[in-house]
Amino acid sequence: MNYSLVIPVYKNEDSIELLISTLSQLNKDLNGELEIVFVIDGSPDRSQELIESLLPSSRMKAQVLSSSRNFGAFSAIRMGLEAARGKSIAVMSADMQEPPELVKEFFQALDTEDVDIVFGVRSSRDDPWTSMIASQTFWWFYQRFVEPDCPVGGVDMFAMTNSFRDHIVEMREANSSLLGLLFWVGGRRKFVSYHRKARAHGKSAWTFQKKITYLLDSVFAFTDLPVRLMMLVGALGIVLALLLALIIFTWRFSGIGVVPGYAGTMLTILFFGALNLFGLGVVGNYSWRSYENTKRRPLNIIANRKSFDVTERDEAIK
Repeated sequence: MNYSLVIPVYKNEDSIELLISTLSQLNKDLNGELEIVFVIDGSPDRSQELIESLLPSSRMKAQVLSSSRNFGAFSAIRMGLEAARGKSIAVMSADMQEPPELVKEFFQALDTEDVDIVFGVRSSRDDPWTSMIASQTFWWFYQRFVEPDCPVGGVDMFAMTNSFRDHIVEMREANSSLLGLLFWVGGRRKFVSYHRKARAHGKSAWTFQKKITYLLDSVFAFTDLPVRLMMLVGALGIVLALLLALIIFTWRFSGIGVVPGYAGTMLTILFFGALNLFGLGVVGNYSWRSYENTKRRPLNIIANRKSFDVTERDEAIK
């Protein structure tokens, strides 16, 4: 098996038929050397039913893995990477916003060039202006504070060698960031630009809340930014307290004004109380994440696994 393509599936019912048709053509272009690994991440719609009904006539080698519930895209992709059997492994979404033909370019680069991983970089996109602004802000923050090597446009598609994949799946940390791990491992990289298409079917499951969770996971897993921010706020608080104390003492001993004391005392208590709560929140976040990793729970649970192998099927027909 030369190539594997991992596709996490969650609420993609409307795009499945086009996806299978496109992948079938992609498999022909790769001389039948492509294996598709679908990971149904607890999708509540008919995505899995449609995939399993269309695969037999597509003449593709495929695996369909079903999670016991929705564990999230990161865990779904990890599950697919572990199951993939190809020498080169690519990952793409099921919503068809990323061009599948880019997968061929990824595999060609891995076959002919001295690289371990290839990233697809969005150079332009057909999205509403509100989504574009939110995305640009998100990826600017990600590049500035989490991973300086990350492209400004962000990364949704990538491909890697199976040896590079082995390093990724060895890391069993919970509440982490897949993209952060890909850059943390390092390796020899290549970046390929592409145009992101407009979403033709359904509504994105990548909600604002999920984006914030993903960003926080990345920040706490790969930077010490919260700790440094807490130290900065604490230092500023101390400076502010000293300045207020100097002003109060100056007023008191110069006779300029009378300070009753109540307002200043309450403001000081409120300020440092809020500062302490902020610090406890940061420390608590790190403690909770450390505790989650000590449990050693599996990051995903496979409830069902099905294989579709055109070779075995043809032999059975004969």
